[in-house]
Amino acid sequence: MRVPDGVRTAVNVLLCLAAVVATGWSGREIWLVWDGRRQIDAACGGFVPAGRVLALSEAGGTITHRRLDDDSFDPATGIPRDCEIFSTEAGERHGSSTGSRWFFTGEMGVLPTDRPRVVDNPVEDLVDPRGGRTHPSQPLGGGIAGTVTDNDVTVQLPCEGGTAKGRPVEALWARAALLSRVASEERAHDRDVLAETAVIMANNLADRLGCADRLPDAPDHAPDLSEGPVPAARAEGTCAWYGKSGLAERSPYPDTVVESRTDDGVWDERCGLVLGDGRARSLYLSEADRHDWLSEPQLAGQWSVSLHTYSGPVAENLHLTRTYGDEAPEPAAPGKAGRSAGEPIWWASSVCDGRPQIHTMAVATGYDRLVAPRMEQVFRAYVDDVTARRHCTDTVLPESSAFRAH
Repeated sequence: MRVPDGVRTAVNVLLCLAAVVATGWSGREIWLVWDGRRQIDAACGGFVPAGRVLALSEAGGTITHRRLDDDSFDPATGIPRDCEIFSTEAGERHGSSTGSRWFFTGEMGVLPTDRPRVVDNPVEDLVDPRGGRTHPSQPLGGGIAGTVTDNDVTVQLPCEGGTAKGRPVEALWARAALLSRVASEERAHDRDVLAETAVIMANNLADRLGCADRLPDAPDHAPDLSEGPVPAARAEGTCAWYGKSGLAERSPYPDTVVESRTDDGVWDERCGLVLGDGRARSLYLSEADRHDWLSEPQLAGQWSVSLHTYSGPVAENLHLTRTYGDEAPEPAAPGKAGRSAGEPIWWASSVCDGRPQIHTMAVATGYDRLVAPRMEQVFRAYVDDVTARRHCTDTVLPESSAFRAH
């Protein structure tokens, strides 16, 4: 059938208009991607892979970055130490009044650092105080010293032969983070992208500093984040020793744990022991009449014990508490052991593969006055487990007198 000329002309015009619209749309998308890459490179000094950041779920629309100032640069290396990226996609998802929202941060630096690491505070939450799901950090795996949390991935890399402004560098670190948490299964893609991004950042920094080694490619899939707390009897990772000890079967000891998989390459490994609501309330009711100073726990997981092992350069500059004004610092010195003068925090030390390790225990304020003498057994069992697993020597533990109730 012959198509009338008028109809054919109209169809051709519509096709041309559609082509023009499609060309204009694709041209705008190409410009947005190009400008997004430019924004990320400008903010992050070229160390952060722009293509990976643009693959994150909140990277759509217009990309901008926080303007760099004098404080944006690491004095040890002269490079941008953190970069903050904004997008209109994140703004739309979270109802930003400005139309754009900060969604990604890239950070990096060198070790050792002049700034000390401070151990857990005795009032730090190990679980969601509102009783929601808690996702403890997990080792990245794949032969990489790295950790994955519900919103970031951090990696470390030894830096033999590297220098920064004429000073030798022992190791370096890089962190890729989202502002929003990514624990849900639908956000597994973002965790994978963050892992790849952090590894590339570390290798780019290693190139700049002249380090001998590079990290291998990140695993295709970052590890899932298991939920906690779980009953101590089910512990099979960093708290498996506690489940086997039998202590959790009776009060006043914690009956649940928050743990990760074991990985001897991780510089900060944690085991959290938490009193469930039922055991915490039962313990309070049994002790309140004898201790007028004892306050009833009001939040989920308020009574807990946090156990850490720090290794490598982190262990060489570790403080038990933060200092303010003229306060003297309390270093957790390698080769020694003891207790903080003012907080329920204990530390031990050991040597693994020729490098110092510091093991710490922080007991929740209030709960510590009930259980301090019993915590010696807990701390010794924890240190014994870690040092045996990591083949450590020269272990130094606090004296029994350090576990008196204050």
